[in-house]
Amino acid sequence: MALKREAIDEALLGGELGKAQAFAMRLLERFGEALGATRFINIAAAHIDGCLYHGKVSLDFVDRLNSLGGKVRVPTTLNVGSIDLIHPELFRGDDNARHDGRRLMEAHLELGCMPSFTCAPYLLQQRPQQGQDIAWGESNAIVFANSVLGARTHRYGDFVDLCAALTGRVPYQGLHVPQNRRARLVFNIAPVPDLSNDALAIAVGHIIGARAGDQIPAITGLPASISEDDFKGLGAVAASSGAVALFHAVGLTPEAPTLEAALGDATPEAVVEVSAADIRATLRALSTADDGATLTAVSLGTPHFSLSEFDRLLALLPGFKANSGVDIYVNTGRDTHAALAARGDAARLEAAGITLVVDTCTYVTTVMKRLDGVIMTNSGKWAHYAPGNLGVDVAFGSLADCLNSAAAGRVVRRFT
Repeated sequence: MALKREAIDEALLGGELGKAQAFAMRLLERFGEALGATRFINIAAAHIDGCLYHGKVSLDFVDRLNSLGGKVRVPTTLNVGSIDLIHPELFRGDDNARHDGRRLMEAHLELGCMPSFTCAPYLLQQRPQQGQDIAWGESNAIVFANSVLGARTHRYGDFVDLCAALTGRVPYQGLHVPQNRRARLVFNIAPVPDLSNDALAIAVGHIIGARAGDQIPAITGLPASISEDDFKGLGAVAASSGAVALFHAVGLTPEAPTLEAALGDATPEAVVEVSAADIRATLRALSTADDGATLTAVSLGTPHFSLSEFDRLLALLPGFKANSGVDIYVNTGRDTHAALAARGDAARLEAAGITLVVDTCTYVTTVMKRLDGVIMTNSGKWAHYAPGNLGVDVAFGSLADCLNSAAAGRVVRRFT
């Protein structure tokens, strides 16, 4: 069934707002029809996931839009690319990959996108408000926007997200529809004594992703002290181990003041009891290396580190000295990097032997000097993807575990 068109849709399709917009709107109509939508709605913003170079087709698509004179019609941020444009010397790939990766990033800027190049657009000064419809790509950004901010976005993959940005329109379906946002499963989390919130969040996210798949979970039992940074890690790994695009943390996230509200007063399809033993077993399973293994590097900031996470890291630096055989990388957004530099903390971190990586991430591009040993991380997403992407052994630990291990030159953890 054809989607109902409003005047703006007819204008877009007719080329009144530009040839690129007409091209994009035609694609969105096919997308909406495939999903069974009946009409379009406006969006307030977009976030584009296609800046990472995976082959010529991605560059061809953006170049086509530029050749047609395309410009985005809503504020549009960009996900990570293949190059750290602020520190290009960090790139360790071949010249062709360097050239094409940079060109793809620049081509998106020509469309009027903001040079954010971060997987955590929710850390930027202007972020979506509760109830706003947006079109975001990047799995961790989608789940954070829906869950923690209460904004509304479906999963928008490469090319479709950019078409939404050029038109300012998306089909009304999926998680844009209020009744589609209720929880179907309930996860009751048991207390885990002496476990840090960041490690707890990663374990819970991994369990939920593996069990829920693409269903919406409600979570009870999380501590009231859990932070946005903890939710960031939880959502990122839930979207990696599964396909979670929205979770409700009862009493903590905006659409879940109560369990009944999260469920939309319906009966859950299943209730999952998560024990302390389940949490600890999950944390152990995130590692392919044992305690005591020799470290090559530590990688932090997947998703990108926030200022508050840097504050926690800086608090651990007095008296810290990395082992001479261990490199430390922290991935972050350029806005966060600029704020660190302005207050003098970027220099402090670099003096401590920490390499700051912006615009990209160490698990998707060639930045790390050595890949021949164990790499430690506090990111469930990094631990999930890096063995396959980079062919490395991984040890997962809390932020404090990572720093202690970097100093010791071997894996040292509290939770095992």
